[in-house]
Amino acid sequence: MDNASQDPVGRDSHLDTILSLMLRNRATETVGAGLVPAQNTEPNRKEIADMSQLPRSVLHYGKDEPLPEGTQLSAGPLSMMFEAGDLRYIRFGDQEILRRVYVAIRDHNWDTILPQLSNVQVERESDRFRITYDVENQSADANFFWKGTITGDADGTIVFSMDGEARSTFRRSRIGFCVLHPLGCAGVPCRIEKVDGTVEESTYPTAVAPQHIIDGEIKPVAPFNNMRAVSYEVTAGVEAEVRFEGEIFEMEDQRNWTDASYKTYGTPLSEPFPVEVPAGAKISQRITLTLKTQRESSTTPQDRTLQPLAFEVSSADPRPIPHIGLGVASHGDPLSAGELERLKLLNLSHLRADIDLTEPNYESTLRQATDEARALDVSLELALFLTDAAVEELPVFAEAVNRVKPPVEAYLIFHKAEASTSAQWVDLARHYLSNAKIGAGTNAYFTDLNRGRPPVALLDLVCYSINPQVHAFDNSSLIETLEAQAITVDSACQFTDGLPIVVTPVTLLARFNPNATGPELEPAPGELPSQVDVRQMSLFGAGWTLGSIKYLSESGASSVTYYETTGWRGVMETATGSPLPDKFRSIPSAVFPLYHVLADVGEFAGGEILPSKSSDTLKVEGIALRKDGKTRILLANLIPDSQRIGVGNLPENVRVRRLDETNVQAAMTSPETFRAETGELTQTVDGVVELNLLPYAIARIDTN
Repeated sequence: MDNASQDPVGRDSHLDTILSLMLRNRATETVGAGLVPAQNTEPNRKEIADMSQLPRSVLHYGKDEPLPEGTQLSAGPLSMMFEAGDLRYIRFGDQEILRRVYVAIRDHNWDTILPQLSNVQVERESDRFRITYDVENQSADANFFWKGTITGDADGTIVFSMDGEARSTFRRSRIGFCVLHPLGCAGVPCRIEKVDGTVEESTYPTAVAPQHIIDGEIKPVAPFNNMRAVSYEVTAGVEAEVRFEGEIFEMEDQRNWTDASYKTYGTPLSEPFPVEVPAGAKISQRITLTLKTQRESSTTPQDRTLQPLAFEVSSADPRPIPHIGLGVASHGDPLSAGELERLKLLNLSHLRADIDLTEPNYESTLRQATDEARALDVSLELALFLTDAAVEELPVFAEAVNRVKPPVEAYLIFHKAEASTSAQWVDLARHYLSNAKIGAGTNAYFTDLNRGRPPVALLDLVCYSINPQVHAFDNSSLIETLEAQAITVDSACQFTDGLPIVVTPVTLLARFNPNATGPELEPAPGELPSQVDVRQMSLFGAGWTLGSIKYLSESGASSVTYYETTGWRGVMETATGSPLPDKFRSIPSAVFPLYHVLADVGEFAGGEILPSKSSDTLKVEGIALRKDGKTRILLANLIPDSQRIGVGNLPENVRVRRLDETNVQAAMTSPETFRAETGELTQTVDGVVELNLLPYAIARIDTN
């Protein structure tokens, strides 16, 4: 189950070389004339103290409040973290057994009712622990209270129990445990103990397994249903068993939503939902993880967590950098001359505009998108939303196209009542639209494409959208989704007959709730809309965007649309600023840090992306670009701690430029000045440069 075994680059031994060089170089680095040595790259602390306006945490992740504290725990040979009521990253050495164990309360629309913890008590020793705490999940319509107890013993047994009671009558879609099995489980054999006591042999899916809807029921990944326990090998001679009590459990492949896991949960989706939970109803569940040694041998695992971080680039099998575009701003205001000039620096391929053919004023939307695309010298990706009256809607739209003459590269055809577009609407669109590619798929999640396969014989391209917050919302969970984005592209390639894969759009939050069973609520006064994430304007947002570009590019996506042009869902703030400046702490007319990531990639548009590998993808991620004999590496520190990382396979001299808490505000308000900086000339040692990265920092390394 070692994730490294699935690395397509296959350069673990070279990463080990970088690690050893790093340890040696700290004592032996030499400095050439006029060069900046790697060990002197730690920013001056006075520069950090002199920052004005935005607080450090806002620059980091968009909020002026601390992140949840994590507590490291041990249970015999197992290590893990307790954070905000959850167990995370349960490992046997460097082998991850479970990614997360938590309790989810989902309302009638499948929205998560967030927990409020209190009375947290932690007792721990070197090889065991006991934790108790209280949780209240409360929303406008629901109130559920539960007590959590987690114990870990010296033999590696972990027991997690929840005992809850409804304090109000409400409708729920789910209440109870979710157990996340990591990406490393892909292809791993397992045994499933059923509720009736029978045992089935199976294997965790490699390609993303679809959730099929049969006779109105959503079916889980077969045969992962009616589960009482699942067992699988962690490493040679050591097996893990996860046992479920208090509910019938089943498994879904969460990679369908770019979650980096397989999720085991109760209640089965074949049961009716939402259902009423009466006040006073009691719900209790328990999860038990047990290690089983299959032979007489030492179960003491090797722990590499204290080794330094390393990043390496390979020249093998590069891929073309995908076409990268932005969405037209949803706030509706046209781009100013200054905004257009800054957007030109991104070297975009296209703009995406959504056209609802039932809206009476859609031609004005089309005209504005056309004007902005022409001003940026890019094409348009037009997403058309049809109804059953499409035979009347499409010819009227075609007449508007003849009048406006937009520079359309591709039409994306969606039906407002279909999760994945069926063939009849594609046929109809081809009849009325010409001189552009016709694409279809889903305007929602990859899972909708996966279970509603597109009519590939009729299409020029296949599309779906991505956001990382379908099931979880914390920083760590968002970072986990990056690697899974590539898996969706790989899986889509297996049923799209070689058609280009277009990911459009990629956003930090969902643009709408495709699973809602009732009207979506308007935000309360003073609260952000559900589509707006404060991390959009932060260094975290920049690092997440960098990781997304890496995985979608390396997996072979043909085109990717990110975010919007301006506003709090875009790459820069408008001149009027945030509509809720106390909640979304942006600077009027400033660019967001992710703008500079897109600009750094945009300078290599038309080039190639090289395979690369980080020794810990949950801490540091990177991307390597090549064009016209030049190579650029972009690195992102993804965590709130400073990190030292070695980058290998480099020439003798490189230029390093940083975007971090010491200069990010200046880079946001004066992006042209920042972009003119080429970075410090730095000498490598044996082809390795060591960088100190401040929390959430972005580093650019140019080799020519």
